[in-house]
Amino acid sequence: MLVIDETISVGCGVSGVVSQPRNPYDCEMSALDLSRRSFLGDMTTGLTGVALSRLLTNEVQAAPLRSPHFAPKAKQVLQIFCPGAASHMDLWDHKPMLEKYDGTPLPGAEQEVTFQGKNGTLMRSPWPFLPAGSSGKMISSMLPHMSRHVDDMAFIHSMVSRSNTHGPGCIGMNTCFTREGFPSAGAWVNYALGSLNDNLPTYVAIQDLRGEPPNGKANWSNGFLPAEYQAVSMSAQQPLRNLARPTGISETEDSATQDFLKTLNAGFAESHPGQDELSARLASYALAARMQMKAPEVSDLSREPQHIHALYGTQDANALKAGYARNCLLARRFLEQGVRYVSLYCASRASAVDGLLNWDAHKTLKADYERHCPIFDQPTAALLSDLKQRGMLDNVLVLWCSEFGRMPTRQEGTSGRDHNPDAFTTWMMGAGVKGGISHGATDDFGRRSVQDVATVYDFYATVLQLLGLNHERLTYYHNGANRRLTDVHGHVLKALLA
Repeated sequence: MLVIDETISVGCGVSGVVSQPRNPYDCEMSALDLSRRSFLGDMTTGLTGVALSRLLTNEVQAAPLRSPHFAPKAKQVLQIFCPGAASHMDLWDHKPMLEKYDGTPLPGAEQEVTFQGKNGTLMRSPWPFLPAGSSGKMISSMLPHMSRHVDDMAFIHSMVSRSNTHGPGCIGMNTCFTREGFPSAGAWVNYALGSLNDNLPTYVAIQDLRGEPPNGKANWSNGFLPAEYQAVSMSAQQPLRNLARPTGISETEDSATQDFLKTLNAGFAESHPGQDELSARLASYALAARMQMKAPEVSDLSREPQHIHALYGTQDANALKAGYARNCLLARRFLEQGVRYVSLYCASRASAVDGLLNWDAHKTLKADYERHCPIFDQPTAALLSDLKQRGMLDNVLVLWCSEFGRMPTRQEGTSGRDHNPDAFTTWMMGAGVKGGISHGATDDFGRRSVQDVATVYDFYATVLQLLGLNHERLTYYHNGANRRLTDVHGHVLKALLA
């Protein structure tokens, strides 16, 4: 049996028992004598100190760059995300061979089984493609408003995904990882560059009227970055929560309480000089107070003139289109006020009926997209036009994303398409982007990306480049590794740069 003596001798090179209490930090004494009770008691307070030290260290470590690595082309980002795997060959990637060989087997893949099972024959797009802009880019006739912007867009037709499942695919497109727990691109940009305004969040996620996208808040999470870098989630129909003063508290009482708290905080700060992390925390509380005044003003769409509402379609008879249009207008107002990164979602997570709430058209593609395209087309195009006419595209980088693509074949026994992680389209426009180009290509049927194949790592390496950030130098130490948004991959797509 191991017996612990009631008196423990801890010496500074000297053993022995000391009968009188000593300063535990004084190593000039001959030894330290601790009872078992006092040893265990002091250990708990010591561990508390270690924990506090770790918290403060995390906050100091979290100090962002706040300045780019080199001169940026863009200062803000608008990311438009269509969850559900929007079909590239029915929107952006024209495939004449699908029209020619419609109803015949996909060569070399006659028995191919994909996400939901066996595939049938090749299926042409239900709608014709029409040339648009001076570039003559072929765009689906279901997007007449968006087609007016093709000369400003840089299409990436050769994207590939690491997942063929919506949840992991969505967070993969937002974080570069298919597992939860990693920071979104918006959180990385927030961490790296900080805020452009004093009264609003740096990063905002505007979710669709129909609900959150697959895997929900993980799409705009801070991951292992400090919590302050995650997005504030809101929408036109659901403004920022808890900003209003409780009904039982008068304005006078609220003001007096805030003044009293300021006095307490100022006194504490004066008695604890040099604690920068304390000042930073107080500043975050002050931001919350300022948001009480500014956020409702920015969210008040009634301040916009009627012709702007008509441009976006905020009063459309289609409630889903009107709701998304209001979110588009809200996105412009946030960007106008200096919000650094805005994620705007058009559609939500999957439902019991495929393709009902998002772009996941497994069974009835024609009916599904004739429901989704009108919701997306006019409001999104209006947002781009509005940004352009206000000169905001000189500073705003616009991204359009979906998590992966769809098969060129019909799912067996249906008129829909299954998931396809081997080919999909994204595009960029705005600050620093060369418009009117198409980068990369899929094969003749849109089944696989075959030319200048691009990954999500390449996509965000390019985004960071336009923001003045070297994707290999933007790191955060976590669990023994210097983590990056682009992991250990990624190359800048230089063909897209103006």
